[in-house]
Amino acid sequence: MNRHTLDVRYQLCPIPVIRTQNMINKLPDGDIVEVLCTDPGTLHDIPAWCRINGHRLLDSEQDKDQIRIVLEVCKSP
Repeated sequence: MNRHTLDVRYQLCPIPVIRTQNMINKLPDGDIVEVLCTDPGTLHDIPAWCRINGHRLLDSEQDKDQIRIVLEVCKSP
């Protein structure tokens, strides 16, 4: 299991979701991705994308400067 960081701060929807998807498509099951973003819509969009595509949301938090979403790659059923 490897940990990766995707910095999509200052990118607006749908770019954070698209870049998250592009990164995850290249990673094996079990890898962890930390997405750093500033678009408040990602608090809903990325977790919804995870549910639809079977990936596991591990954590999400927002402070005054950024949003941090952590997920686990789960491609196998």
